[in-house]
Amino acid sequence: MQMELKPLDSTDRSTTPKDERSLLKSDSTTSSSSASSVSYTAINSESLLELEKKCAAYVRNDVYGPMGRGPIPLQEKILRGLSMVTLVPIRLVSGILVLIVYFLICRLCTLFSGRGGENEGEEDLVHMTGWRRETVVQAGRFCARSMLFVFGFYWIQVEDRSFSNNEQSDEVERPGAIVSNHVSYVDILYHMSSFFPSFVAKASVAKLPLVGLISKCLGCIYVQRESKASDSKGVSGAVTERVQEAHQNKNCPMMLLFPEGTTTNGAYLLPFKSGAFLAKAPVIPVILRYPYKRFSPAWDSMAGMRHLFLLLCQFVNHMEVIKLPVYCPSEEEKEDPRLYANNVRKLMATEGKLVLSEIGLSEKRVYHAALNGYLSQR
Repeated sequence: MQMELKPLDSTDRSTTPKDERSLLKSDSTTSSSSASSVSYTAINSESLLELEKKCAAYVRNDVYGPMGRGPIPLQEKILRGLSMVTLVPIRLVSGILVLIVYFLICRLCTLFSGRGGENEGEEDLVHMTGWRRETVVQAGRFCARSMLFVFGFYWIQVEDRSFSNNEQSDEVERPGAIVSNHVSYVDILYHMSSFFPSFVAKASVAKLPLVGLISKCLGCIYVQRESKASDSKGVSGAVTERVQEAHQNKNCPMMLLFPEGTTTNGAYLLPFKSGAFLAKAPVIPVILRYPYKRFSPAWDSMAGMRHLFLLLCQFVNHMEVIKLPVYCPSEEEKEDPRLYANNVRKLMATEGKLVLSEIGLSEKRVYHAALNGYLSQR
């Protein structure tokens, strides 16, 4: 089946997920519904270039090319072949061992806590106290950093621009959330190693072996992606509640939120959703960058397993972090979450030298579909 795509023009930026489904049709679909079919043209090199200009935030520029499926030089093939038989097996075994060790620690700490297991997906492990909580947090930070080391992030360059004066720091309100640009799934490991926050995860994560219990100890708020709009308000309310609690209670972990809602190639900053700012609490803006020469750790337009494999094949991966001072909203920003979100976004773009982009997830889906159709024709 050959995928076809109608090239986008400047008016297509307002495309919604519903509109996307009408953009993407197969030959069989168009032939069977000729009465209501629309004229579609197959994507070609010229159309793809135009689309890449509009979707620049999702374009891969490393040696592996679009979707990680482009032609690669001989030297890269040799390096990948060597790492497949040496580095990848060692990293896979090491990563699994780290995961198992941390799972056992979490299991031990929750075994006699009287929490968890009764109401699947709504465990209250985030409110553990005493030695159990301290062990889960410190071990979690160590294991997250160990996992980054396994992935090849041997050194992480951190530039902390927060207040260095303790007296000044004491005067600043406690933040309720960390807001970060979203480049890769590796982002979560870094934030775990640095802040050990709670975050939003798919409901299915709670049922996964090993990872399920770990996510509960992190205090994840589980989201049913297939849920209707009526449920999304409940999720937003739960996130706001948790951010407010973290703001007021030092024993409650902060929330980690990615206001962009999806990943980019790391050079751009998408529009921020206002959900992270509804609580009116201060936030810590954090900027992540992944410098590279061969393979980009950015998870922008590639299948997950292929990306993980190529990431493990790379001998050394690099990460740069910029931690900005706690951002305390003004009264005007507290009353207008969109204004709050936009001001934080502009600050992060300026400090991180990121390009502001006005596209979103719908354009990303169209771009991915275009790439899949284009690559399948080659």
